[in-house]
Amino acid sequence: MNNSLKHIALILDGNKRWSKKNNINAISGYTKGFEKIKEIVDYSLDIKVSSITLFALSSENFNRASVSVIYEVIYKNFTNLLNQLIEEKDIKINIFGSKENLPKKIQDIFDKIEDISANNKSLILNIAFNYGFKNEVKYILQKVSSGEYKINFDNENDIKELFYLGNIKDPDLLIRTGGHKRLSNFIMYNLTYTELFFTETLWPDFSISEFKKIINDFYNIE
Repeated sequence: MNNSLKHIALILDGNKRWSKKNNINAISGYTKGFEKIKEIVDYSLDIKVSSITLFALSSENFNRASVSVIYEVIYKNFTNLLNQLIEEKDIKINIFGSKENLPKKIQDIFDKIEDISANNKSLILNIAFNYGFKNEVKYILQKVSSGEYKINFDNENDIKELFYLGNIKDPDLLIRTGGHKRLSNFIMYNLTYTELFFTETLWPDFSISEFKKIINDFYNIE
């Protein structure tokens, strides 16, 4: 396979609707979605993708009732994810977004994940959690105006370093599940030339075969 595909971004939409559709509780739905991440990462490793960026929780959805469900899923699945992705697969995990108003226990889990995986090299898994692009821009403007960062505005790398994703290659491809055709305030600076694919499939139902089809369609774009 052509290996020009290095970075895939995904907006994981449809966990709650999937739970409702299948008459199961939200925790089971989000757990199924959590497990789906591992499937996608495994296949991405097989095709030599070097970075994946996931939109797991928008700052605009932060006060929804489902956030407590997401916390519960993280508490229950953390050790499993740690073993399977970090220890067995040598994956580096980078979690970005506002951590200030997260529960201490979640902050500790995230810090531990990042710390343990810091030197891993097979793939970078970026997870946007309590994230919004407008908040990211505000955060950057505060950093620059405080004089904390001395940057050369003629140097594109200096500017990229101000953003959460830093200097890694911008996504080649973005996939949004769940049927909505919008970017929802997600890493807009990094998506300038990204090919966008939208699918009606709810995230827990998103299959490797559909993932492969979208990747093939990406390669067929002139």
